[in-house]
Amino acid sequence: MANRDNRDWAGVLRGAVARLFFPSNRGLLLDLFVFLLNLTVMVGLSRLFVGTIRQASEGDALAQVFIFGMAVALFVLAPLGATLSRWGYHQRIARTQTAIRADPMDGCLFNPIFYFCLTAVIFAAVNATILQTVYGKREPDGAVFVGSIFVGIALMILHTVLVYRYFTIPKEPPRFAFLRSRAAAWIGDTCLFANMVLFQLIWNLLSMVELPRVSGVFDFVARLLILCFLALLLYFPPRMFFLAEDIGKRRTWLMILLANSPILVQVMLGTESGVHW
Repeated sequence: MANRDNRDWAGVLRGAVARLFFPSNRGLLLDLFVFLLNLTVMVGLSRLFVGTIRQASEGDALAQVFIFGMAVALFVLAPLGATLSRWGYHQRIARTQTAIRADPMDGCLFNPIFYFCLTAVIFAAVNATILQTVYGKREPDGAVFVGSIFVGIALMILHTVLVYRYFTIPKEPPRFAFLRSRAAAWIGDTCLFANMVLFQLIWNLLSMVELPRVSGVFDFVARLLILCFLALLLYFPPRMFFLAEDIGKRRTWLMILLANSPILVQVMLGTESGVHW
């Protein structure tokens, strides 16, 4: 009898794990993955990241290459992942008819203005690195600087358009067969996961800030508002691809809170409160 009960529980567990990897549960899988990262290695990775930034500022060539590569990845992964996953996402929506279609212009979480501003910051880092590498301590020519700005604006617009095109229903199947394949959807989701991890690396820098114990209601509310603003810039832009599919589920918001709970506890209570992760 006990053996049968154990087999039943094992079957239920295997079924739950299998459902976790269903395409419709990508957001849930991402939140669990982020939660595990935040509990284990993300703080250490953030410290290494800060050290790399410091080395890059001191002229370390390898550190500068790493920072540049990370900035380029942040600029490329989202539109690439959105393009590869778009057809599979909308086909899944059409089959199930249960997920809520998110309007990119509906509410601040999907507002392209926030995303465009974030893209501008990323491009500024990439552009500054390129100009510094080419010209060193010399000032670039005015034509070069102005030209880089116009090229940057064009690239930022293209980046934002490709990202928000993900949320629009395709009028016809993609011209290339690969974009209609399951492999494209998996590669696209992998790019979006990697993009989320890179943003989490930056988001976790908050856990390294030495904050005193919260002093009162005003201090608590102020920290909450700052966290909400930073979340709009650093957490929700990479999360919105999967949030569009499960935004109407209560489970989604509970998992988002769980995934970010290590950072939320440290910032809201203070690193001197005795809470350590």
